[in-house]
Amino acid sequence: MENPIPTKADLVATRELISPHIHRTPVLTSRLIDEIAGASVFFKCENFQRMGAFKIRGALSAVLRLSEEDRSKGILTHSSGNFAQAVSLTGQLTDTAAYIVMPQNAPAVKKAAVRTYGGQIIESGNSPTEREEMAAQVARETGGVFIHPSDDLRVILGNSVAAQELIDDIPDLDVIMAPVGGGGLIAGTALAAHHFSDGAMVIGAEPKGADDAYRSLRDGRIYPSENPQTICDGLRTYLGQHNFPIIRKLVEEILLVADEDTLKALRLIYERMKIIVEPSSAIVLAAILSNPHIFAGKRVGLIISGGNVDLNTLCAHW
Repeated sequence: MENPIPTKADLVATRELISPHIHRTPVLTSRLIDEIAGASVFFKCENFQRMGAFKIRGALSAVLRLSEEDRSKGILTHSSGNFAQAVSLTGQLTDTAAYIVMPQNAPAVKKAAVRTYGGQIIESGNSPTEREEMAAQVARETGGVFIHPSDDLRVILGNSVAAQELIDDIPDLDVIMAPVGGGGLIAGTALAAHHFSDGAMVIGAEPKGADDAYRSLRDGRIYPSENPQTICDGLRTYLGQHNFPIIRKLVEEILLVADEDTLKALRLIYERMKIIVEPSSAIVLAAILSNPHIFAGKRVGLIISGGNVDLNTLCAHW
């Protein structure tokens, strides 16, 4: 029997717990993008969040729930970048040692940010399995408390607060969209829509070259992410046991997006909205532009997940 999904009270309590420590990010619009999309699009801009991404919400939600004894042992995660930064900053804010396992191919800008926040980086191989094996080794060596970037209910609850705020600001949305990598953001978004919106549909966007979540939702079982090939470095991981039941129950569908379409959407955001976002964020706009028949005439909220861009890597694709 599947575990019951978190309650509305759980989401409210989490928002109260983390709100003193985070930014309430703005919701932006663009008349020109609305015209191109044939829909009313509302951008929840987590690129303006502390450390540049929504991930600080989940990290704080997990760490603030730890006992002083547990925090004294340090905190540990594995991440290609944004959650690494989030745990490092959370460690700094709570005076807790932070051990961060990062793949060798993680963007240099994200590794530099982790060091700026005081996180101790331990490099691993590039596959999710190699990350996990190294994190287990570091946990044995340090005693640090492991916090999964996406498959932890405390993290999922923290992630829900972004969509809670969006629904407060724009209560009459037809659709809320989020990128899909490890599943923590879309699971939190779906919980917020379920408990606080007036029937908004939740749709995910995933790279075609890393389509494990699409296949998992289609077939009702979790597929691993094997050799993902996408410019969306934040979306190269796979779903987990805590977020997948929420996704199966509350997410309408996951749309696959080609990297070239994500890059076009990214350029559109840069040129017309004048804000810095990651490819992993632009994918949600790309999903709208690639599927106009789904979104025509609808009011669509997009969770813009972050803005920590490795410009050298990005420019190589342009």
